[in-house]
Amino acid sequence: MADRKYDRLFVTPVIPYRQGSLEIDEVALRKLLRYFLSAKFVDAGGALIINPVAGEIFFLSRQERKRVVEIAAEEAKHKVPVIAGAIDWTTKETVEVAKDAKAAGADGIFLVPPSGPTDITLGWDPLRHPEIWTDMIKEIDDEVHLPMVAHPTAPSAAGSSGGFPLESTLKVCRAFPNIVGWKMTYKYEDYLRVAQGLRSLDHHVAILGASSGYFQEYLANGLFDGTATGGWNYALEPMVDHIQAWRNGNLAEANRIWPSLKRLHGYVHQDKTHHHLRYKIAAWLRGLIPSPFMRPPMPRPEKDETLMLRDHLKSAGLDVISDREIEEGLRNMPDDLKPRRLKAVAS
Repeated sequence: MADRKYDRLFVTPVIPYRQGSLEIDEVALRKLLRYFLSAKFVDAGGALIINPVAGEIFFLSRQERKRVVEIAAEEAKHKVPVIAGAIDWTTKETVEVAKDAKAAGADGIFLVPPSGPTDITLGWDPLRHPEIWTDMIKEIDDEVHLPMVAHPTAPSAAGSSGGFPLESTLKVCRAFPNIVGWKMTYKYEDYLRVAQGLRSLDHHVAILGASSGYFQEYLANGLFDGTATGGWNYALEPMVDHIQAWRNGNLAEANRIWPSLKRLHGYVHQDKTHHHLRYKIAAWLRGLIPSPFMRPPMPRPEKDETLMLRDHLKSAGLDVISDREIEEGLRNMPDDLKPRRLKAVAS
């Protein structure tokens, strides 16, 4: 029988900073994690992917990454799996981050493809050269020997739309049987193709939905084992209710919840340059974190998008902070983020 231990509703949490600062707020982080460890989420199958892309792993120091995992493990107390992100500029450094995560109490590793020059980002052909990532995965696997969940982002190509192509996906999963989950970073049609391919494997790999605005469709076609998404940062309650309604066969209730939820998620993902930022703005609007700002070069919140998010959250039946708190919070911008005028170039 297939091992379904990691068929979980994984949240990819944002990282809270102190008001007016870009320093991690450990008290606020613990509070946020306890929210995700509430009975409602845990009983529905919730779990944590700590230090994800939404959690700004690219912009945290090695020491900060390890500390964040320590806090997550302390708060989780083995009630749910804690999967920890591992990425750095070189393979050697990435392996060290993975080892830090294991030492800090992580139950598994969240695999993020390499970053750096266009050769291995925009110019990467993962169909011809999967070794760009698989070599890194092997070194991580050899060192930490933990279950792994993949975040298979790659340049868009026919049949993959921003994720690893099907042929390479199957090769990776066969080569590393301890890959227990595959984050589905694909557009709808490619999601279906890759998900059906994952079902053809001789061992189970959890199909983890990422684009929350399509969960109704994925649940309807049976290609949904769980999630790996930032949508939980701002819409946990209706998302749990929607998924549980599907699981219980209550389609009338699922269909009642879905329209406002889809509009909310659709707005969050509408601008790909801002969608991780919108996770954070929305979590702040819910009163779950102290500040909506991210470390540069991530973009700054815009007032119009903040108010639009407020309205979508309210339409989905979610409580938000007051308009006065919104005004004050946007004004309380960290100095590192304040716009600077470019000096005129002397002719």
